[in-house]
Amino acid sequence: MLSRFRSLVVALTVAILSGQTACTGAPEPLEARIRRVTTAIDDARLTTADRDTANWLTYGRTYDERRHSPLDQISDTNVDQLGLLWSLELGTKRGLEATPIVVDGVMFFTGTWSVVHAVDARTGSLIWRHDPGVPRDKAKYFCCDVVNRGVAVYKGKVYSGVLDGRMIALDAATGAPVWSVWTVDTTMHYSITGAPRIVKGRVVIGNGGAEYGVRGYVSAYDAETGKLEWRVYTVPGDPSRGFESPALETAASTWSGEWWTAGGGGTAWDAIVYDPELDLLYIGTGNGSPWNRHVRSPGGGDNLYLASILALNPDDGTLVWHYQTTPGDNWDYTATQPLMLADLAIDGEMRQVIMQAPKNGFFFVLDRKTGEFLSARPYVDVTWATGIDMAGRPLENPAATVTEAFLVSPGPGGAHNWMPMSFDPASGLVFFPAREEWFVHNPDSNWTYDSRTWNMGIDVGIFVDLPEHLVPPDPTEELVAWDPVAQEARWRVPMDAPWNGGTLSTAGNLVFHGTATGKLVAYRTTDGEKLWEGDTGTGIIAAPVTYLVDGEQYVSVLAGWGGPPLLFNEPAFRIAAKRGGRLVTFALGGMAALNLPPKVERPPPVPAIEVAATPDEIKEGNRLYGYHCIVCHGMDAVSGGAVPDLRYASKETHERFEDIVLGGALRTNGMPPFARQLSSEDVRLIQKFVLAKATAAQRDATAASP
Repeated sequence: MLSRFRSLVVALTVAILSGQTACTGAPEPLEARIRRVTTAIDDARLTTADRDTANWLTYGRTYDERRHSPLDQISDTNVDQLGLLWSLELGTKRGLEATPIVVDGVMFFTGTWSVVHAVDARTGSLIWRHDPGVPRDKAKYFCCDVVNRGVAVYKGKVYSGVLDGRMIALDAATGAPVWSVWTVDTTMHYSITGAPRIVKGRVVIGNGGAEYGVRGYVSAYDAETGKLEWRVYTVPGDPSRGFESPALETAASTWSGEWWTAGGGGTAWDAIVYDPELDLLYIGTGNGSPWNRHVRSPGGGDNLYLASILALNPDDGTLVWHYQTTPGDNWDYTATQPLMLADLAIDGEMRQVIMQAPKNGFFFVLDRKTGEFLSARPYVDVTWATGIDMAGRPLENPAATVTEAFLVSPGPGGAHNWMPMSFDPASGLVFFPAREEWFVHNPDSNWTYDSRTWNMGIDVGIFVDLPEHLVPPDPTEELVAWDPVAQEARWRVPMDAPWNGGTLSTAGNLVFHGTATGKLVAYRTTDGEKLWEGDTGTGIIAAPVTYLVDGEQYVSVLAGWGGPPLLFNEPAFRIAAKRGGRLVTFALGGMAALNLPPKVERPPPVPAIEVAATPDEIKEGNRLYGYHCIVCHGMDAVSGGAVPDLRYASKETHERFEDIVLGGALRTNGMPPFARQLSSEDVRLIQKFVLAKATAAQRDATAASP
């Protein structure tokens, strides 16, 4: 109650001092206020964002992307008084990954399908909403889930990368489009899920789609006009067409065969960080196309600049230095995971460093001015390499590089994925979720490129009947407090389920972290003791933010579990909460209640039609389902809830099965046609597999009933 009273007093004082009371004149119209406060976000304001403790002005709060707030009104001594202040239902069951931007009480963020929202951070009321109109049947070509990680705000505009490859600029006050440009070749299956960054008047954005055979690059657009200023490719193209830069000509010597026919990959789909002091722009690059290097580059080579950290000149994109975290990447070990800048005392010397915990399981510390390797240690169990030598090159495990099935760790989901990490300068600790995850790496020597489907170069048919010695253990996950100087964990907290959210640290000696089971949790920075948790109603994968509204500290997070675990719906992930998506905000003394939709318990599925099927037909249907359907409809035809569970398909649906799968009868619902990938016989076998899974579920339920 004291918190609510203090907020009222502060708000009244601000109103009196600004002359906006009923006695002295009408309050400033909302649209005018938003335009005024967002127009003030310029290069100087972004460069000095750390001094602006009240706001969250860019993706990582500051250019160094430490995600640490100096606010301490909420601390380890009173965090137990946190309560829900307000929540906003977003009407989606898909993943919510965005980090909100907060400017003087106005919050901007993206939801599913790249929909941009502006919200009053005081009340949670929607100010405007912009849907860019992404065709729903494009979801087939988006890895992974119809997600987006956020916007940038600059000089009165809100910038957002759209799933289908556009970059849009919106009027921050109204949400009206200002300009829109295509950043990709629309004949290729590119996508954008990352948040743009503003650097020296330019909007910088990368893209995704490596599994669909694209060539990665990063683009910079004039923030005012949308004009392309420069573009940097991350891997070399066809040598017969020449090279765009000397750096790419050098890179080409590390490739072999005709890699360009499958694009090469190397997409920069997430990490973009700017250092205004050194005037360097850092980019993280992704995996190769396909994953399997034996067919991607059959003569060997490091395949630059896959799985690398690139330092670029922000004025023209020229490469200054590079460091490759996984030379010749063979396991989908992207280096697109968050990059973070800090100054650390290493061996008695202060070093300007860049840090990353990429998918491959090693925590890297580099000199960010020169790219010099300083240190790396594994933060999870690693089987693909035995260590990293003094020069910074991984020592590959020979068993992990052969062309036979091998149980590799980490798996393609990574020991740490895109979930943001935070750094507390007082303790010197970095906080991030770390996952023990294994995968059967089964190279396919007969792989051929097909732009219509995933290009992994991996034979997934082995999963239909997996040999016992290759059955991986269930994944586990911990919240880790990592000492980047000593290269060791200071503390670890086990999670109830894998695939948890990003982190936020504050000067209140707190680390906030969202969980897959739907809780926003506060831990004590120094020892990891759990001090508070708040219910959000659904699993969290995004990272929380904190800011001041009328002098009071708030903590907000987007809650909406999604990504590959939701779509694939692997059994180990099925305990995560998946009840719709919302934006939730907590404050000291908050007493609101979540208005959650009721849980619906579905009866066991009943096969809608009877179709005779042999065990071999069901097995082949399972294999085809695994190649074409599992990405959306879930493992074993058990949906995670984002799309229909095919075991419950109606008689009418089954009667139209071929028309739906091949003809696109439900295209407008997001179900694309597969006429170019599947035959009528293939569809018949998939249908038999789905019906067999419905029969099995019904049988299991009957056996379990008393």
